[in-house]
Amino acid sequence: METLQTSGQPSSQQLSDRIAIVTGASRGIGRAVALALAGSGAKVVVNYASSSNAADQVVGAIIDAGGEALALQADVSQAEQVDALVKGTLEKFGRIDVLVNNAGITRDNLLLRMKPSDWQAVIDLNLTGVFLCIKAVSKLMLKQKSGRIINIASVSGQMGNSGQANYSAAKAGVIALTKTVAKEFASRGITVNAVAPGFI
Repeated sequence: METLQTSGQPSSQQLSDRIAIVTGASRGIGRAVALALAGSGAKVVVNYASSSNAADQVVGAIIDAGGEALALQADVSQAEQVDALVKGTLEKFGRIDVLVNNAGITRDNLLLRMKPSDWQAVIDLNLTGVFLCIKAVSKLMLKQKSGRIINIASVSGQMGNSGQANYSAAKAGVIALTKTVAKEFASRGITVNAVAPGFI
């Protein structure tokens, strides 16, 4: 059985009864975030695009440790699928307190070799997907007068990275989007932050 990570705070249930959506949560950073949130008491929606087996394993680890979780498929670059993700979350848990925008892809190549389709695919998922997810939960959070939105950006969005024009541009957009939405929602009880990891 997998041990869930906690934040190191005195109580591992500091997020008790909070509902969290983590996009791209079947592996990598998203998986670790989902397990950490569950370890702090949150009920977690494990979003995945295609890897249902991996998502089910994350859900299983959370349930085995005494938590509650649900796997929901959605391509977050598609507005109708994002709406279905939010609807499924509300049908199961009744509210949304935390959104972690983690879903992303890479299509690396030097600029002169990069196909327009590879540029667009990364922008659509890594940037537009964040916009669509924030927009989908924002009315709910505004009505609740509370909410936490965390966007996974990248140091590539701050510094650029050779061979990643599409990814760097998308992550720079995520950082700017985060700053803008944080200002728009600051007076409404909703915080919006970005985390910019290096290579993991």
